[in-house]
Amino acid sequence: MKTQIPNWLIILGGCGQIFTALIYPYIRHKVFDWYNDVKQLKPLNQEIAKTYGRYIQGLNFSFGLIAIVIPNDLQNGSNLATALTGLIAAYWVGKVATQIAYYPMYQIPQKLIFKIGSYFMNTLFILFAVVYTWLLMINLSSIL
Repeated sequence: MKTQIPNWLIILGGCGQIFTALIYPYIRHKVFDWYNDVKQLKPLNQEIAKTYGRYIQGLNFSFGLIAIVIPNDLQNGSNLATALTGLIAAYWVGKVATQIAYYPMYQIPQKLIFKIGSYFMNTLFILFAVVYTWLLMINLSSIL
């Protein structure tokens, strides 16, 4: 019997990823005061930091769009599905590992909305890591 992840769960994860892409500028500005920190860098380093921020935002949005538009294709066992779910799983597992390893050293503003938001976002990141790792395992089982 072939295991399948319900499409609604993949689509929910996709919506969450698009949400993270859309909320990202607000978090950088309001929670982390990122723009003021970036202004302290040399001009080239400012542009590099902004570019990487856009990469993150673009990847989150793109991964979400893929999940919403082609959820069945993400678990069809093809080489492409395996490669793509492997990439996305590595991205989110890396994000969660980074959150755990490095972010506790830093303080977010202590407003209640930011504390709640922090728990919500971390829950989303874990959801993404679990869903895509599960998808990867399904795809690998089809290949092996």
